[in-house]
Amino acid sequence: MENDYGVPTAPVVTARFADYMERDCQSHGMALRFTFPPYPVGWVPRETLREYIKGNDPVTGRSITEEIIEALTKPLTNVEKEFRARKRPQRERLLEPETEENLHRLFLANGWTDGMPIVLPTEERVAEMLTGTDHAPDEHVGMMSVTTHEERLKYTVEKCAVVAVMAGCRPEHFPVILALGESGRPSMPSSTTSFASMMIVNGPVRNEIGMNGGLGALSPVNYANSVIGRAWTLMSICFGDMRPGATFTASTGTTINYNNMCCAENEENSVWAPFHVRKGYKPEQSTVSLFRGWNVLTQGIGPSQRMLQVIKAISGPFGGAFTFLTDPLVAKSLKNDEGYADPMDLSKFLSDGLNLERSDPERINVVVVGGEMNPMWVTTDFSHFQTMEIDPWIPKAGIRHDPVPLRMPEAVMCKDGSCGISL
Repeated sequence: MENDYGVPTAPVVTARFADYMERDCQSHGMALRFTFPPYPVGWVPRETLREYIKGNDPVTGRSITEEIIEALTKPLTNVEKEFRARKRPQRERLLEPETEENLHRLFLANGWTDGMPIVLPTEERVAEMLTGTDHAPDEHVGMMSVTTHEERLKYTVEKCAVVAVMAGCRPEHFPVILALGESGRPSMPSSTTSFASMMIVNGPVRNEIGMNGGLGALSPVNYANSVIGRAWTLMSICFGDMRPGATFTASTGTTINYNNMCCAENEENSVWAPFHVRKGYKPEQSTVSLFRGWNVLTQGIGPSQRMLQVIKAISGPFGGAFTFLTDPLVAKSLKNDEGYADPMDLSKFLSDGLNLERSDPERINVVVVGGEMNPMWVTTDFSHFQTMEIDPWIPKAGIRHDPVPLRMPEAVMCKDGSCGISL
């Protein structure tokens, strides 16, 4: 405002985030005159807030009122006008040789993991992972930061391969990892609220790499779902520079961050067009769709009216976004018994039913996931914010499989749903 329009500004941020603002100014090259009232300001009586303004800035010790007046009236200094962004030094490509135990300790102590054991990214393992794409190791993939106040860090195909190895992936999974990297979106944004994320894979790649969209799709019963979901977390840590208290401030956090609700859509048993087709892609294209929200409510059962009751209860005063994960049995009932030939018809009914000032069906999505064991749906307040195409990262010769691809036991589904697990 000051540089472009000559309008004096006096930014105010609570004292809890004073160090954030300092790093933000350094990263973006802005020397702003912040005033820092005490923290917190949410759910605090008005009388307390008035006392904040009458008192002193707990960071500088100066009068808050005087700081704001000075920020608005005192001309900018030459230092403030010519302030430049600070670039962080590039990290070394390789670590010094060490024992396996010490390297595991090093990764853990430096916060390069999610707290669980990793596969050490040796040069040989990374080179093998790179066979999962035709793209050059030094090709730029994207930039990421879990917070807006830090410099967005660049990463290459090789760095994505390092993370894929750490997560336990195989080369067949690598195109999906690269599509995630291309999005530039961390799975854990910096916020005092505890965000969760979800990714849904559509298209032929689902079956090529053995992903699960059926029985137990969101449970730890599938190798591809597990390692791909984990890789997004490790990207957020290593590329997004996630550091608790410094760049990541989720009050309680969520266990969803470990795997980010990663699964495929059950296209084969769905009565509707796949999710990615409804978003403008062709059935033969492979995509990964990204979602973000807070809450996941399970054990939903009943018709569309019941779905509306649930989202009304959690929508809040401004409405919100929702994504329903519906078992194929639910989708069949909604279509055959209630007449929702297209999921968008259902989205419109739910959006109109919220009685908001403006109905927005695009903010309510439906994805078919499940093994037809029970006509249940999962309600989330997740919004869909991006879909990335996977195909450009797949080698021209096709997905690079191991001679014997790694697969966990698959569920054997009978028509009556009574079969068990095939070993």
